[in-house]
Amino acid sequence: MRKKKNGILFGIIMLTSALALTGCHGQQKSKSFEIPESFDDSAKIEINFWAKNDTNKSQTNVYEKAIEDFEKLYPNVSVNIKLYTDYGRIYNDVITNISTDTTPNVCITYPDHIATYMTGQDTVVPLDDLFADSKYGFGGSELRFDGPGMDEMVPSFLDECILQGEHYAVPYMRSTEALYVNKKAVEMLGYEIPDIMTWDFIWEVSEAALKKNADGTYWINGQNVLIPFIYKSTDNMLITMLKQRGAGYSTPQGDILIRNDDTKDILFSVSEHVKSGAFSTFQISSYPGNYFNAGQCIFAIDSTAGATWMGNGSPHSDIAEENKVEVETLVMPIPQYDVENPYMISQGPSICIFNKSNTQEVLASWLFTQFLLTNEVQLGYSSTEGYVPVTYKAQQSDEYKAYLGGRGIDEDEHYYVKIDATKLLLDNQEHTFVTPVFNGSASLRSAAGQLIENTAKATRRKQKVDEAFMESNFDDVTALYHLDQINSGAASVSDLGPLPVESVWLLIVIGSVWVVIAVCFVLQKRKENKR
Repeated sequence: MRKKKNGILFGIIMLTSALALTGCHGQQKSKSFEIPESFDDSAKIEINFWAKNDTNKSQTNVYEKAIEDFEKLYPNVSVNIKLYTDYGRIYNDVITNISTDTTPNVCITYPDHIATYMTGQDTVVPLDDLFADSKYGFGGSELRFDGPGMDEMVPSFLDECILQGEHYAVPYMRSTEALYVNKKAVEMLGYEIPDIMTWDFIWEVSEAALKKNADGTYWINGQNVLIPFIYKSTDNMLITMLKQRGAGYSTPQGDILIRNDDTKDILFSVSEHVKSGAFSTFQISSYPGNYFNAGQCIFAIDSTAGATWMGNGSPHSDIAEENKVEVETLVMPIPQYDVENPYMISQGPSICIFNKSNTQEVLASWLFTQFLLTNEVQLGYSSTEGYVPVTYKAQQSDEYKAYLGGRGIDEDEHYYVKIDATKLLLDNQEHTFVTPVFNGSASLRSAAGQLIENTAKATRRKQKVDEAFMESNFDDVTALYHLDQINSGAASVSDLGPLPVESVWLLIVIGSVWVVIAVCFVLQKRKENKR
């Protein structure tokens, strides 16, 4: 009986110790996927692939061709594609499906979103072991296609997919933001266009453009409508301006730094130019390209991937032909505070793979993911909009060089604004940046845009935008996006830092208990041996 009691006590202490240590250390990383020895051609495998398409049929064609070609190489694999109109819908559906284990196999998404997916147990496959596998990794001997080697991936793009010190995604396409400029309008206002515009310059020109004729129309375009400057993504606007100023946004550990004087100063500036009518946002006024193509906007900031919507010859313009005006469109770096040290955000979709109980299914998903990095897919997709391929293999190919060299020969594949937008990123890859990724970083990104939107809307409603408003704005956005709860949640996907004092003492106590147990065990054994 005594031995039984001692055994029970021993088990309880072990369990308590394990729980204590787990509680101190937080959630662990996802387990590495164990790569099968070989790919099983006899097994029927279905892959569900979720991707985003923004009514661009040419992108759908690239996906469908990729699936068709992949299934010819791997006849036992079927790929089912589900297209979404935006990444937010993909994100919401993945989050909903995690609890029922009905996530897709392969998903086009963003690292900010992946950080939240990883709060589930082993939801996303860590990829470093797969990268390095001699058979099925980058440049692997058993691949049935000419995929890129590890040294042919653009390192800075690949680094954007690191979470918790390990790759949980691969880049698919990359873009940045561009400033689209109505060249003639700026020159009509008497300004010489610099190589890189400053924020002071763009605000000054935007204010100058508001001059009106006697009949109430705007002098610059003779129309009743003019919004000199429209920014598509206010998330990126505030994030980029803070980065350019060297101001706080967040830390890799998930500390939220956005509530600071630099943010407040930016918001006051936004309010000033909204009040005059010089500035607006996509959420308030709709898509900047529509105004730009109608001669009702002088400066539009949008993704380089949106270049096919910008300019009167744009293949994807949303306005009627009779509403378009002749516009010579310049594609320039976004405005800067310091033109000698420019910063522009790196963005664009990545690909993650979800864990499944069937290892052959996961391996097939990884093979399909790599197939999306082949030259044919990369070059095909990048030519649909102003995206840049994520491999040197594609970027340095003769086919890609010929594509860029065909600037302006047509208003579709070689539309000059799209080619200029692509070259903008290629020429400025070293000036791009990304924000820290952690569980909650997607919410922080949304909060950044909401601060600007709230300020702009309040100004338009003629509310008083003062210090009291700013404090209320910060409070409202913090509550809406639960920013005050992010830091504790970030522990699951980032370095936890030093243990709290209470945890240290708990570990000391546990260690002491183990020493006492060991001594008692030895004494008990000696007593039994004497008997």
